Amino acid sequence: MSTDVHHSVRSTHASPGGRPVTRVVLGSLATGVAVAVLLTMVVVPGATEGVTTGAALIGFGLGWAMLRALASRTRSPQTWAAVPAVSMTFTGAVLMAVAPSDHTLTVLTWVWPPLVLALTGWTYVHMRRALTGPGRWLVTSALVLLAAASVGAGVRTVTTDSFAGTYPAPGTVRSVGDHDLHIDCRGQGRPTVVLFSGLGEFSGSWARILDGVSPTTRVCAYDRAGQGWSDDVGDPQDGIAAAADLRALLVAAGESGPFVLVGHSIGGPYAMTYAGQYADEVAGMVLLDSTSPHQFDVIPSYPLQYAMMRRAYGVLPTLGRLGLGAVLAGSHLRAGDAAPVDAMSATTRAGRNARDELSMLPVVFRQAQALSDLDDRPLVVLTSADTADDTDGWTEAQERMAGLSTNAITHEVAASHAGMVEDPVGAVASVQAIAAVVRAVRTGTPVASR
Repeated sequence: MSTDVHHSVRSTHASPGGRPVTRVVLGSLATGVAVAVLLTMVVVPGATEGVTTGAALIGFGLGWAMLRALASRTRSPQTWAAVPAVSMTFTGAVLMAVAPSDHTLTVLTWVWPPLVLALTGWTYVHMRRALTGPGRWLVTSALVLLAAASVGAGVRTVTTDSFAGTYPAPGTVRSVGDHDLHIDCRGQGRPTVVLFSGLGEFSGSWARILDGVSPTTRVCAYDRAGQGWSDDVGDPQDGIAAAADLRALLVAAGESGPFVLVGHSIGGPYAMTYAGQYADEVAGMVLLDSTSPHQFDVIPSYPLQYAMMRRAYGVLPTLGRLGLGAVLAGSHLRAGDAAPVDAMSATTRAGRNARDELSMLPVVFRQAQALSDLDDRPLVVLTSADTADDTDGWTEAQERMAGLSTNAITHEVAASHAGMVEDPVGAVASVQAIAAVVRAVRTGTPVASR
């Protein structure tokens, strides 16, 4: 009887490094990650970078606190875990409460990496004294990731020059009131073509299209506020504000209409909003696998997709701050053209702009719906075969947009969504569609594919 009791007690209070402590470590670390994901992607999806980072730190801090509390019930208490628990939870709470600006976060990135490395080193030394077995390796792995994030942020801050310093603006920068916008116009001839970028794109993304269109007519790629070489603005813009910005930019740059508007992805609704606001300045339109302004209604999967994108895009600025934005870069442009696009995609600023534009899409869609028709102005709607195959309702949505004009054609292209502007096959088809609309405007004849 006494032997059985002794055996039971020994099983419950395992020796240091024993299985119960390992389970506590694994469960605590997993809980910290789960809470961090829950807070950033469910509780505060799409929040500002400071709030998102703070929410993640609180999640991780609760994981360390759980390790401290549960391990105290074993023969291997891990009192050291209180230090990272308090440090992360307190810092996270401050970040969520203060919601610091991007400038403040940039300044802080000169300070926090060495402090986190010091915390990591202290935690590792004290953890090794109290924890053995598999639990030690689990904690070590977590600390290595924390140290890597600190080093990545520090290295990026110290070694990265400003985007504009590394890649000078290829066009001109003009004032549109309280901020400046960049526009890159090439070629000669009328009508002038204006390119509207999709989500996560900017003027540099149009390199193949600019090269293809500029030999035959004037073509302009520009950066909306917060993109590329344009200034940031205080709050995310809706479609009407972006249209007013563009009109002021075109006037300041000396570009006269009427224009052929070309929109890729969400650039389509921005182009439609411009056409609705300034109809007399629009001669025709080309939609390149454009998002429909009725996307929430006609694409069954889109409401859920949008909700998931809001959650995912909310962490992009933080990833950029840690130097992890480079994993999201991967332009299909030629090497020289891809370099600035990939460099911009890797920045915290690009992640912030994509997050903010995504948050405004419901408003942008509603504003674009105000464009009820283009009369008989030429319109070409190109659809990505990949998107059409993967998305129920996409083809029907494209056909509905083609119904905006009595002088419209549709065509499906063997290219991906991004490939419509970046890949050779997609770019050639896009250039041909633009040329068709330009030709129809010049001759006053119905638009034709060739």
